[in-house]
Amino acid sequence: MTEDIFDKRVAALGLVLPAVPKPIANFLPFRREGSTIYLAGQVCELEGEVVYRGKVGRDFDLATGQAAARICALNLLAALRLACGGSFGPVKACIRLGGFVNCTPDFEQAPQVINGASDLFGEIFGEAGLHARTAIGVAALPRGAAVEVDAFVAVKS
Repeated sequence: MTEDIFDKRVAALGLVLPAVPKPIANFLPFRREGSTIYLAGQVCELEGEVVYRGKVGRDFDLATGQAAARICALNLLAALRLACGGSFGPVKACIRLGGFVNCTPDFEQAPQVINGASDLFGEIFGEAGLHARTAIGVAALPRGAAVEVDAFVAVKS
Protein backbone atom coordinates (compact mmCIF):
# COMPACT_ATOMS: atom_id res chain seq x y z
CA MET A 1 0.00 0.00 0.00
CA THR A 2 1.18 3.49 -0.69
CA GLU A 3 1.69 5.78 2.25
CA ASP A 4 -1.44 7.84 1.61
CA ILE A 5 -3.93 5.09 0.68
CA PHE A 6 -5.86 5.53 3.93
CA ASP A 7 -6.16 9.29 3.40
CA LYS A 8 -7.46 8.58 -0.12
CA ARG A 9 -10.10 6.23 1.30
CA VAL A 10 -11.31 8.95 3.67
CA ALA A 11 -11.70 11.29 0.69
CA ALA A 12 -13.35 8.60 -1.47
CA LEU A 13 -15.91 7.97 1.26
CA GLY A 14 -16.71 11.70 1.26
CA LEU A 15 -15.75 12.00 4.91
CA VAL A 16 -14.64 15.23 6.48
CA LEU A 17 -12.93 14.67 9.78
CA PRO A 18 -14.04 17.04 12.52
CA ALA A 19 -11.73 19.14 14.63
CA VAL A 20 -10.39 17.08 17.53
CA PRO A 21 -12.74 17.72 20.45
CA LYS A 22 -11.17 19.49 23.40
CA PRO A 23 -10.93 17.27 26.49
CA ILE A 24 -13.51 18.15 29.14
CA ALA A 25 -11.27 16.98 32.00
CA ASN A 26 -7.60 16.48 32.82
CA PHE A 27 -6.42 14.25 29.95
CA LEU A 28 -4.91 14.35 26.46
CA PRO A 29 -6.77 13.36 23.27
CA PHE A 30 -3.95 10.90 22.54
CA ARG A 31 -0.65 9.64 23.87
CA ARG A 32 2.06 7.93 21.86
CA GLU A 33 4.29 5.35 23.51
CA GLY A 34 6.74 3.72 21.12
CA SER A 35 4.85 2.41 18.13
CA THR A 36 1.42 2.58 19.81
CA ILE A 37 -0.97 5.52 19.88
CA TYR A 38 -3.52 5.43 22.67
CA LEU A 39 -6.60 7.44 21.73
CA ALA A 40 -8.73 8.82 24.56
CA GLY A 41 -12.41 8.02 24.54
CA GLN A 42 -14.47 10.16 22.21
CA VAL A 43 -18.21 10.69 22.51
CA CYS A 44 -20.65 11.38 19.69
CA GLU A 45 -19.77 15.08 19.57
CA LEU A 46 -19.54 17.37 16.55
CA GLU A 47 -18.48 21.02 16.72
CA GLY A 48 -18.65 21.03 20.52
CA GLU A 49 -22.16 19.58 20.78
CA VAL A 50 -23.14 16.04 21.73
CA VAL A 51 -25.33 14.93 18.83
CA TYR A 52 -27.03 12.00 20.59
CA ARG A 53 -27.82 12.51 24.29
CA GLY A 54 -29.71 9.77 26.04
CA LYS A 55 -29.99 6.03 26.31
CA VAL A 56 -29.91 3.50 23.52
CA GLY A 57 -32.87 1.19 24.00
CA ARG A 58 -35.03 4.00 25.37
CA ASP A 59 -34.29 7.24 23.50
CA PHE A 60 -32.56 5.70 20.48
CA ASP A 61 -32.81 2.52 18.46
CA LEU A 62 -29.94 0.31 17.33
CA ALA A 63 -29.41 2.15 14.02
CA THR A 64 -29.18 5.51 15.77
CA GLY A 65 -26.74 4.03 18.29
CA GLN A 66 -24.59 2.85 15.39
CA ALA A 67 -24.68 6.36 13.89
CA ALA A 68 -23.54 7.73 17.26
CA ALA A 69 -20.67 5.20 17.33
CA ARG A 70 -19.67 6.28 13.81
CA ILE A 71 -19.38 9.89 15.02
CA CYS A 72 -17.18 8.67 17.88
CA ALA A 73 -14.99 6.94 15.30
CA LEU A 74 -14.74 10.12 13.21
CA ASN A 75 -13.46 11.94 16.30
CA LEU A 76 -10.98 9.13 16.99
CA LEU A 77 -9.76 9.34 13.40
CA ALA A 78 -9.30 13.10 13.70
CA ALA A 79 -7.18 12.60 16.83
CA LEU A 80 -5.25 9.76 15.16
CA ARG A 81 -4.45 11.89 12.12
CA LEU A 82 -3.19 14.64 14.41
CA ALA A 83 -1.09 12.12 16.37
CA CYS A 84 0.39 10.87 13.08
CA GLY A 85 1.45 14.33 11.94
CA GLY A 86 -1.46 15.06 9.59
CA SER A 87 -1.65 11.84 7.56
CA PHE A 88 -2.73 8.25 8.16
CA GLY A 89 0.43 7.08 6.34
CA PRO A 90 2.16 5.84 9.54
CA VAL A 91 -0.80 3.64 10.56
CA LYS A 92 -0.01 -0.08 10.62
CA ALA A 93 -3.10 -1.48 12.32
CA CYS A 94 -5.91 -0.77 14.72
CA ILE A 95 -5.16 -2.96 17.73
CA ARG A 96 -8.24 -2.47 19.89
CA LEU A 97 -11.47 -0.50 20.16
CA GLY A 98 -13.31 -0.07 23.44
CA GLY A 99 -16.97 0.84 23.21
CA PHE A 100 -19.32 2.12 25.88
CA VAL A 101 -23.06 2.38 25.27
CA ASN A 102 -25.27 4.47 27.56
CA CYS A 103 -28.23 2.13 27.59
CA THR A 104 -31.12 0.68 29.52
CA PRO A 105 -30.29 -2.24 31.84
CA ASP A 106 -32.04 -4.73 29.54
CA PHE A 107 -30.35 -3.56 26.30
CA GLU A 108 -28.23 -6.46 25.02
CA GLN A 109 -26.98 -5.09 21.69
CA ALA A 110 -23.97 -3.03 22.80
CA PRO A 111 -21.69 -5.00 20.45
CA GLN A 112 -23.94 -4.21 17.48
CA VAL A 113 -23.97 -0.51 18.43
CA ILE A 114 -20.16 -0.37 18.48
CA ASN A 115 -20.13 -1.95 15.01
CA GLY A 116 -20.81 1.61 13.84
CA ALA A 117 -17.24 2.50 14.86
CA SER A 118 -15.66 -0.83 13.89
CA ASP A 119 -17.20 -0.70 10.43
CA LEU A 120 -15.77 2.76 9.77
CA PHE A 121 -12.28 1.64 10.78
CA GLY A 122 -12.69 -1.28 8.38
CA GLU A 123 -13.89 0.97 5.55
CA ILE A 124 -10.82 3.17 5.89
CA PHE A 125 -8.06 0.77 6.91
CA GLY A 126 -9.27 -2.49 5.35
CA GLU A 127 -7.62 -5.51 6.96
CA ALA A 128 -5.45 -3.17 9.05
CA GLY A 129 -8.69 -1.89 10.59
CA LEU A 130 -9.62 -5.27 12.06
CA HIS A 131 -9.20 -5.15 15.82
CA ALA A 132 -9.87 -6.74 19.17
CA ARG A 133 -12.77 -5.05 20.93
CA THR A 134 -14.77 -4.59 24.08
CA ALA A 135 -18.34 -3.32 24.00
CA ILE A 136 -20.24 -2.77 27.22
CA GLY A 137 -23.44 -1.13 28.35
CA VAL A 138 -23.11 1.54 31.02
CA ALA A 139 -25.46 3.59 33.18
CA ALA A 140 -24.15 7.01 32.05
CA LEU A 141 -21.51 8.69 29.90
CA PRO A 142 -19.97 12.18 29.95
CA ARG A 143 -22.36 14.96 28.91
CA GLY A 144 -25.20 12.44 28.58
CA ALA A 145 -23.71 11.00 25.38
CA ALA A 146 -25.26 7.82 24.01
CA VAL A 147 -21.90 6.29 22.99
CA GLU A 148 -18.16 6.63 23.71
CA VAL A 149 -15.32 4.80 21.95
CA ASP A 150 -11.56 4.67 22.54
CA ALA A 151 -8.79 2.96 20.55
CA PHE A 152 -5.20 1.72 20.47
CA VAL A 153 -3.42 1.95 17.11
CA ALA A 154 -0.05 0.57 15.98
CA VAL A 155 2.06 2.92 13.86
CA LYS A 156 5.38 2.77 12.08
CA SER A 157 8.29 3.75 14.33
